[in-house]
Amino acid sequence: MPELTESVSNLIEQFARLPGIGKKSAERLAYHVLRIHESEAVALADAIRAVKENVRYCAECFNLAEAELCGICADPRRQRDVLCVVEQPRDLIALEQTGMYGGLYHVLLGRIAPLEGIGPEQLTIDRLVERIRGGSFHEVVMATNPTLEGDGTALYVSNLLSEMPVRVTRLARGITSGSVIELANKEILSDALTGRQEF
Repeated sequence: MPELTESVSNLIEQFARLPGIGKKSAERLAYHVLRIHESEAVALADAIRAVKENVRYCAECFNLAEAELCGICADPRRQRDVLCVVEQPRDLIALEQTGMYGGLYHVLLGRIAPLEGIGPEQLTIDRLVERIRGGSFHEVVMATNPTLEGDGTALYVSNLLSEMPVRVTRLARGITSGSVIELANKEILSDALTGRQEF
């Protein structure tokens, strides 16, 4: 059986490290890269390089940004007294696509998961508490995923905020327990935002 070249083997190995990509998918991707025009392959490589060089976390909310502040934090039209707490930037994007929320966000960059060794200190919870303490927020919407870890994270944060003069709400349970916000459709997310309730 003929052996692959070192470069092709390395490309397959790198693709296989991506989440959700097995060995067969990695091979298909590598052969696709070999088939496309060189300019397309270089454009893909440049896009990956640009993301790694230019994208950072927003200094205020930890959303993805290419400047110090993300577009949402920098937008003067956003409602400045409501803060929506999400686990990941992709959850923020899903909520934004509903068009039902006009406030600010805070991205935790994960959720508390003791079995995976992820505690509050690995997340941006301290910065969240600082923002609320130093800001003029009247409501904090807990929009963590309705999973065991997401609910546990929301409860932990709400306990930290219990002494502060801020109303803590959570998304209505139009989103079923055990699901992921990123995968919910716009209608379900709209209902969940509109029907949010006290935590």
